[in-house]
Amino acid sequence: MARLRTVDLARLAGVSTQQIRNYEDLGVLPDVPRTESGYRVFGDVHRRALLTYRALAAGYGGAVAQDVMRAVRAGDEPGALAAVDAAHAAAHERRRALAATREALAVLAGDGGPRGVPDDLRIGDVARLVGVRTSALRVWEAAGLLRPRRQHATGYRLFGPAEVRDARIVHTLRASHYLFAQIAPVLDELRTTGDSEALRAALDTRSRTLTTRTRLMLHASGHLDAYLNSLQEEES
Repeated sequence: MARLRTVDLARLAGVSTQQIRNYEDLGVLPDVPRTESGYRVFGDVHRRALLTYRALAAGYGGAVAQDVMRAVRAGDEPGALAAVDAAHAAAHERRRALAATREALAVLAGDGGPRGVPDDLRIGDVARLVGVRTSALRVWEAAGLLRPRRQHATGYRLFGPAEVRDARIVHTLRASHYLFAQIAPVLDELRTTGDSEALRAALDTRSRTLTTRTRLMLHASGHLDAYLNSLQEEES
């Protein structure tokens, strides 16, 4: 495969010749030499780069794949790997968010149905129910995690069943070292969905999607490692 035409490379990758030109314009392929008459001349390095890019795009998305391949083309291997690391870190955070929401649902399934809780509990009552200090509830409210009503005449905070539920969820997740920024989306989903069973089904779908994406990322990482090794062998 020392010399390939555009159509040859397209056939090997299962794409159109126009797509090959697009990839060249995006900067994800190594420099493409041309004949005196202006025809592109591709080699095996372009085939490997193309297959690597397509694997990266399937696993990490087009934007990350372009960043990685452009960095490799520029000789910036640390930059390419940093983009991969960032994508894996983002996937880890999504998995952590799933785990946080599942923990929240466990609270609801266990005792989180604050049955019989009145609508006008004061902050001290909620602190005793949840097992925290009133100062913790104030901090959570300031962070936007709790939304108690205010009594019109006195300005006192009034908590109902939903606020007690949220406080229990925050308490559980904080004990598992989740940050406020990780807890807020969990509460937003519960408030929006309003149905723990619907949310649980959505989480199952999201988990399967994330698992599939992670497998594709691992597959793409293997392609990238092989491509980087081949470039190093050519240079040595």
